[in-house]
Parts: sequence; C-alpha cells; structure tokens
Amino acid sequence: MKAVFILAAMVLLSHFVLAQGGKAEPKRIEFAPGKNSAALSGSLRGAQEMEYVFAVKKGQTVTVKNPANGAFDFRIFSNENEVETEFDSSPTLTLDIPADGDYLFFVRRKVGRGLARFRMTLTVR
Repeated sequence: MKAVFILAAMVLLSHFVLAQGGKAEPKRIEFAPGKNSAALSGSLRGAQEMEYVFAVKKGQTVTVKNPANGAFDFRIFSNENEVETEFDSSPTLTLDIPADGDYLFFVRRKVGRGLARFRMTLTVR
C-alpha cells in the first residue's frame, strides 16, 4: 500500500513539475557598437521556430535579408505597437517602425523534415 501511495505521489508531482515548464524567452538581438546590422543563424527541424527580440525607435527602418527563402520564412511582431507582418519568405523585407519599443522576430522552417541551417541579416537604420 505504501508503494502505491509513493508511486501515485511521484506521478502527480512529475505532472506538476512538467506543467511548470514553458516557452523559452526570445533571444535578444544586440548590435555591436557602431554597427546597425546583426547576422542571425541557427538550425531548425520540421516546423520549428526560433524567436528573437530587438529594440528599435520610431521612424527607423528594419530590413531583413533571407537568402534561403525557399526553406525559411520570418515575421516581425509587436502587440504594443500593433505591428504584425505575415510570415514572409521573400529574399528581402523592409518595414518602417511606427513606435519605439521591442519587436519580436520569428524564423520558421517552411518545408522538410531534417535539420537545416538558416542565416539571415537584420539591419536597422
């Protein structure tokens, strides 16, 4: 009886511990001193996404270069500033920023099952 109680307690506790897991925070894009662009790279499998966040000011222009546009697409999003692009797979996207703040940048693998590497450039002017 004691063994059944311990087993039940372990199952309940493991469910609680797993439920506390969550989505990782987006990786912050930091520009090197004197630079206005950053190279982003990583590996994604299947329909995985990678999330970044970057700070920009009103009136700046963000340009994304996506050389592997057949395999990866991306989007830029800000709830606070009511900005949300669709997932875009074009080789270049330019977006004028309407307000200061943090903006999210998502990269998504479009097709394929195996692991594939992406490399994109995000420029802010």
